[in-house]
Amino acid sequence: MKNLILIVALVFISFGCQSQTTPKNEQEKSEIKPSKNEDGEWDITVLDSQFDYFLNAIAKPMNQYSEPYLKSKNAILVSEWNSYYFSGRYRNIVESSIEYDPRENYGLKFEYKLYQVFVFVNWKYKLRLNGLSGSDAFVR
Repeated sequence: MKNLILIVALVFISFGCQSQTTPKNEQEKSEIKPSKNEDGEWDITVLDSQFDYFLNAIAKPMNQYSEPYLKSKNAILVSEWNSYYFSGRYRNIVESSIEYDPRENYGLKFEYKLYQVFVFVNWKYKLRLNGLSGSDAFVR
């Protein structure tokens, strides 16, 4: 009887020591995709809790940019971001690729928010992105 209890205890301990999460499949791509919200407008979700503070307190207001300007900047910045992701550079910062089609009409709000994501990453992590304009880059 004691041996049976010992065997059962060892089985439970071995199951308790196993990893509870499955490792990420190397083939699985981590990607940020634009999506439409309930109002039918394009949106992007930023999971960093400081992003809203940055957007409201530090970022330049949206009326200082034109949509064509932001669209051209975002095309350059997304390309640069994705090259960092696929090359493995800055893995601790660039954790996913961004799906962005410069021919798509995302609207000014989306283009502004996406551009501010790059400015935010520059501000918070000091990651230099060549596509940022000089007035938006926080060089320290």
